[in-house]
Amino acid sequence: MPTVLAVDLGGTKTAIARVDEHGTVRDHRTLTAAQSVDESVAQIAAASADVEAVGVIVPGIYTPATGRAWCPNLWGMEEVPLRDALKKQASAAVFIDSDRSGYVLGESWLGAARGLRHVVFIAIGTGIGAGILSDGMLIRGAGGIAGATGWFALNPEWKDVYRETGCWEAEAAGPAVARLSGLPDARAVVAAARAGDASALGVLQRAADYTAMGVANLISALNPEAVVLGGGLMVGAGDLLLDRIRAEVPRWAQPIAASRCRIDITQLGDTAGLLGAARLALDGI
Repeated sequence: MPTVLAVDLGGTKTAIARVDEHGTVRDHRTLTAAQSVDESVAQIAAASADVEAVGVIVPGIYTPATGRAWCPNLWGMEEVPLRDALKKQASAAVFIDSDRSGYVLGESWLGAARGLRHVVFIAIGTGIGAGILSDGMLIRGAGGIAGATGWFALNPEWKDVYRETGCWEAEAAGPAVARLSGLPDARAVVAAARAGDASALGVLQRAADYTAMGVANLISALNPEAVVLGGGLMVGAGDLLLDRIRAEVPRWAQPIAASRCRIDITQLGDTAGLLGAARLALDGI
């Protein structure tokens, strides 16, 4: 039975596990995120013995044509030759993609979109991004940037904050929710809303309205069977947001496409990326 090493490189931590073809996870470990690409490569290489392949997902842009990764939350603003570095040190074949691609692969394999071939996974947390599966194929774009949906233009009134993160992200991601509420972070906003704070609940509903527009645009453009919502904000406050998102999407989306698309919260949570990295490796061998 093939076993692969799955690696989810996050901004603050790295998750590593051995995963078999049935999705059974073994030797799951969480490491503090490395401070350099050399350190990350050494962590992965040290764990790569006795597996068929290694699947790695990164929080940023990965360009398959060059094997280079741009991950400012990990290694700074320069692109790094991640594929070449891993090939030199790892003990097995290496397959790399963005974390967005990992999320959608994980959910379509073992999660909320199990068995579906047309799926969009939207991660809403510190940022907003989407993994896109069309007819079973990952959509990466010419430079690995497809799915940068935080940049969706959803408000015709320009704000300077959009220059840094894009409109959707500036209006509906975790930091936006905190900024608009005046509370320290999104968790505090969610806690206040659950305690009955009408202002905090209003901020979350506003974020849900922006998210509904973004989801509607994706449904109209891509005609998926399912949209899966994940990321820290959706995992923490999905019960406060999902009904409103579902109610608002039909106002904005192509009607037939919307009627045939279900919208769900992730079933895999933090393990979606890890399982997606495993699926990436299993599909590569």
